Amino acid sequence: MNEVILSLITFLPLAGVLVLLFIPGENHGLLRGFTLAVTILTFLVSLPLVTGFVTNADYQFVLNMPWIQAGPFRMNYHVGIDGISLWLVMLTTFIMPIAVLSTWKAVEEKVKGYMACLLLLQVGMIGAFISIDLFLFYIFWEVMLIPMYFIIGIWGGKNRIYAAVKFFIYTMVGSLLMLVALIVLYFKGLSMGVTDFSLLNFFGMNLDPTTQTWMFLAFALAFAIKVPMFPLHTWLPDAHTEAPTAGSVILAAVLLKMGTYGYVRFAMPLFPNAVEKFTPLIATLSVIGIIYASLVAMVQEDVKKLVAYSSVAHLGFVMLGVFSLNQMGLQGGMLQMLNHGVSTGALFLIVGFIYERRHTRLITDFGGLSKQMPIFATIFMIVTFSSIGLPGTNGFVGEFLVLIGAFESNLRWYAIIASSGVILSAVYMLWMFQRVMFGKLDNPKNQKLLDLDAREIAIMAPLVFMIFFMGLYPTPFTRTMAPALDKIIQQTRLAQPVTAVQPQAMPVLPQGGLPAGHQPMPEGMPAGHPAMPAGHPQ
Repeated sequence: MNEVILSLITFLPLAGVLVLLFIPGENHGLLRGFTLAVTILTFLVSLPLVTGFVTNADYQFVLNMPWIQAGPFRMNYHVGIDGISLWLVMLTTFIMPIAVLSTWKAVEEKVKGYMACLLLLQVGMIGAFISIDLFLFYIFWEVMLIPMYFIIGIWGGKNRIYAAVKFFIYTMVGSLLMLVALIVLYFKGLSMGVTDFSLLNFFGMNLDPTTQTWMFLAFALAFAIKVPMFPLHTWLPDAHTEAPTAGSVILAAVLLKMGTYGYVRFAMPLFPNAVEKFTPLIATLSVIGIIYASLVAMVQEDVKKLVAYSSVAHLGFVMLGVFSLNQMGLQGGMLQMLNHGVSTGALFLIVGFIYERRHTRLITDFGGLSKQMPIFATIFMIVTFSSIGLPGTNGFVGEFLVLIGAFESNLRWYAIIASSGVILSAVYMLWMFQRVMFGKLDNPKNQKLLDLDAREIAIMAPLVFMIFFMGLYPTPFTRTMAPALDKIIQQTRLAQPVTAVQPQAMPVLPQGGLPAGHQPMPEGMPAGHPAMPAGHPQ
């Protein structure tokens, strides 16, 4: 069972797509219900990954079998997870039922195709996280692109075609560069006796600095587009704004993590010399992204576009933590990936709920909703606090570790500047919340709004639970990923030493003896007690 469980989790949604083909297209309830059942079953099947995982740096639940062989090319179906990919797989299986449940009122046309795209998207995302073979990773990486393109292009908003094509072009350019780099890397390995695409074979290869530089740039560009990093971020606000609610949730919660995961899993350990060279540049772009996206979010009138720009800022923190190249920074970056998936996914669901009722996302069209929708206002407030990193919520722990990790490394000034992004996020999120939820309820359309129903509360309840659980007790996540992150640091050969805490100097007592009322040390000190320094006052 340990060998096949990852394949079962990956391809259960694909089996669900095959069954969907035989369900009548006009039976929307059955299509949605069956898709929800498949995603819930996939989540339940994935739970043994957590209970059966042994905390170490090794890949577990591994399956390695021949797949394609043509001349010198040999690709294996080689899958497995470590402490890094474990929680990203769990995030995917956790988010998918929530995303499917959000489609009950949001999509009424071509429901069968929509459900099939959601399940195919899940196949690609899980497959990418579990792939150890580089060629297999690339296959799943490309599989993700196709259903998301259709989700935006068919079921999106008014400018959906523009947003879908922009998303496709950006992602495809980066993917092609990564494919070229994979082929070059394979031939480099072939000359050194490596006979397949297994990632484990390429660690520690003695590549010359020039080759490492070009290979890193090819991988880094593909992943930077996916993150997205400044200035390659412009496709994201358009994609989020035009995508349906479930598409935005999955895009924010899981798809964007493919970029940051790609840096940790591939670009950094494979090309350590290039990492050392490009760390200042990536840290600079991360900080610019944090500040720039926060300022742009502050002036947005569309709630959904504001949340989209907040994603760019939050993922800038992730990149800063990852390239701190120490335990705290990497743990903070990885934890922030999970936190962002929960909190920003919840924000897009909240935007979806309010759009279904009012068919507008303009902040100026709202006001005073807390009086009309108290349950909605309470959940919205909790998620807002999570997004700005209030202590006690999940957002605080990740950002705190990122800033501490960056400060301990050579990125001290970057951490100081990036910390202003925490303040800016509080400004634009709380200002948006105040304008939407408080003030006068003077719009007649807002006076007729209904509060969240049972389905919508059920959607948000698991996310609210995770906000507090991860914020109050993050140890299960950090402890599990620590050995794998230590291994990544060793592979990059750039681990930053943690500065030892210096003992405080003994205070100098005032001249003339001990303070008034202080008794002198009694005679007969315990054996082995250090003698007082000569000349020290009695």
